[in-house]
Amino acid sequence: MSRPRAHHPRGASPGGRAITLNVLRFASVMLTAVAMAAGFAHLLELPNKIGLSREDYLRVQQIYRGWALLGIVVTGALVCTVVLALQVRHRPAEFYLTIAAASCIALSLVVFFLFTFPANQQTANWTVLPDNWQELRQHWEYSHAVGAGLYFLALTLLTLSLLVGRQE
Repeated sequence: MSRPRAHHPRGASPGGRAITLNVLRFASVMLTAVAMAAGFAHLLELPNKIGLSREDYLRVQQIYRGWALLGIVVTGALVCTVVLALQVRHRPAEFYLTIAAASCIALSLVVFFLFTFPANQQTANWTVLPDNWQELRQHWEYSHAVGAGLYFLALTLLTLSLLVGRQE
């Protein structure tokens, strides 16, 4: 004799919802970790690059060609983390940690578009150096450092949300 199935909203089974939640958790953590790794690369280079001469700095900046594709990673991290927050909205501790992580990722984008992107635009992605290149370098380098910190905080908050989620 088989047991009757429980009705679940939107036709989702508990197992299917758990899988979706785990995929979102995994994607959020992994995408945030990749974004953080790129940010930490910038952060660790900063002390060695900040004092370079005009010519050396321009030469070194060429290693970042193609890094714009990381925008896909950051956007993915933000979207997955926001969707995850919506999925866990009925679990207060997990929700607040997850939404705080999403806020850190969003804030990293604000920092990028206020400081990094304008420097990239004014230097044609560091192929030319205008007269104010040193000011632009400061904005570019330190905005990446702030971004690295925000991604680290986001990853920490996501990890805590996973641990809290296991308790609920």
